[in-house]
Amino acid sequence: MAFDIDRYTATSVGVDWSDLDLEVFRDEPLPASSLRTLRYMADVEYHTVCYTRDLLTTPSHREADVSAFMTMWNREEFWHGEALAAVLAVHGITVDYDQLKASRLKLGWKDRLDPIKQSVLGGLVGQDFVAVHMSWGAANEWSAITAYQRMAELEEHPVLAELLRRIAKQEARHVAFYTSQARERLAASTKAQKVTRFALSRFWAPVGSSISTEDDVRHVMTHLMSGPDGRRAARKVDDSISGMPGLDGLTIVQDALDRLGVS
Repeated sequence: MAFDIDRYTATSVGVDWSDLDLEVFRDEPLPASSLRTLRYMADVEYHTVCYTRDLLTTPSHREADVSAFMTMWNREEFWHGEALAAVLAVHGITVDYDQLKASRLKLGWKDRLDPIKQSVLGGLVGQDFVAVHMSWGAANEWSAITAYQRMAELEEHPVLAELLRRIAKQEARHVAFYTSQARERLAASTKAQKVTRFALSRFWAPVGSSISTEDDVRHVMTHLMSGPDGRRAARKVDDSISGMPGLDGLTIVQDALDRLGVS
């Protein structure tokens, strides 16, 4: 079924947590390891604006549906960051824009060069770059949904679980868009399949890897994806990715866990 972009833009809203009693965390605080994972998630959500900035230099921005989606996607991801930051704040952990700006500045030339690299790659690949963008987005959003679901399962905290379910529900709409676009574009172009397969197999890494330390990435992946249940969740994401045209057999999430030493 084709994704209805008009309906999506008309119904896009920020995730609502006003009815959730976050004060319960004062009596039932989350453990330090979980707070570290939540902080990582919040940072990723807040950095969506940088990903959007980079992609606006590529052929993707000339696609009306893609531009409309990215506008709403960026807005919804921002509110995901706000929701997670609210939970962290009750625990005495403040996430603000000064800290985010500082973390971006630490990236130095890498942050400044990313838009240029995306622009050059987009120019070299041409219109088929949009298929790469959509497939990469699908992989990231499938991973995000899985991460939120795993966090809810592991914590078994009713308030946190409900908040994460609400965030995951919005992420599911993001997956629907990316997947619909990716399938159509991959099916229409053998070149798109080859370029996308190459990009994902060689360069994909867990969401947040580009803005976090390897130690933080390893912590989050171990927290959420280790053990039989975690690996099962990782395989499910890989199965979804490899089910798209020309991407059969890809195991990018499990490969990333292997590289990080997560078992």
